Amino acid sequence: MDGFLLAQPGGVLRTHGVQRVFTEPDAAARALRNGDARMIVGALPFDPNTPAALHIPRQATHTAGPWRPAALPVLPAVHVVQQNPPPAEHIERVRTLVATLNDPAQPLRKVVAARSVTAEADAPLRPDLVAAHLLTAHPHANVFAVDLTPAGRAGTLVGATPEVLVARRGATVTLRPLAGTLPRLPDADADAAQADALLASAKDREEHAYVIEWIAQALTPLCATLSIPEQPRLVRTTEVWHLATPITATLRDPSTTALDLAIRLHPTPAVCGTPTKSALAAITEVEGDRGFYGGAVGWCDHTGDGEWVVAIRCAELSADGRSLRAHAGGGIVAASDPFAELEETTAKLRTLLSALHCV
Repeated sequence: MDGFLLAQPGGVLRTHGVQRVFTEPDAAARALRNGDARMIVGALPFDPNTPAALHIPRQATHTAGPWRPAALPVLPAVHVVQQNPPPAEHIERVRTLVATLNDPAQPLRKVVAARSVTAEADAPLRPDLVAAHLLTAHPHANVFAVDLTPAGRAGTLVGATPEVLVARRGATVTLRPLAGTLPRLPDADADAAQADALLASAKDREEHAYVIEWIAQALTPLCATLSIPEQPRLVRTTEVWHLATPITATLRDPSTTALDLAIRLHPTPAVCGTPTKSALAAITEVEGDRGFYGGAVGWCDHTGDGEWVVAIRCAELSADGRSLRAHAGGGIVAASDPFAELEETTAKLRTLLSALHCV
């Protein structure tokens, strides 16, 4: 795949061809400001110190309304072949993190701990077809497929995320950070009680508050107005309940682009932790390279308008289409339960694996 797809309920952006690539987000932002690029599309990695996969497309088509794939061929069988780490080891990792977070002598307050699964397909998976199946399973999600070649990674990032990192339209900026999660339950009454429990959970409210406080600090210097509700609200997907806070702001300087905002905001404590540098170091030490999981996917045009979504509920699909690696994580705070955290990552992984009928 040599292009970019972002399919949202309100519109679809497709691009084809590559005119110029950028591995440094700041260089891409300068190209927009200098008039050297009419549009930048692609993905930011989880770790800002690693190469991005951004490019100027040769052709871009932006259409209103949802994506409606004309046909949906059956996918080849997909099988999970590895869990990294295995469930028992993930529990132990979380248990160690909780002990660290309860130590008042260290600076960490929250760390997002992730695990991954590797799956293999009986025949090559086409990125656009995977995206179409994700859209069918999750019609209200932000579905994406991004060529990672500009970053030196042979393959495609595909996913269906519920979370918008930041959107800019003129001087108006909107965000909808998610933090705090519980799995959905099959029984309607139990599921409603689960939602109420999440909204009342002191642990999840603490996890969410770290994200909102960090975003407010990051945006305040850039924004003339900043509207943040006092209380989070519930958002549901097929697999999980989330706590969400819709944020609206007005830029002080209209030259601040959507890409500038994405660079400033990423990674938020929702995917990394707090303080950011300490959490990023802890994650890298334990997990190694996350690649583009927990990064951001989006676009920005020459007017500065654009939208960036958080690269969660996603997988990196190999260039030959025969294997993929999917991640899921959860925010760990001092009150976290290691077994509940394992259950949360399992529920999040179902977003992608169920759409692929993975076994």
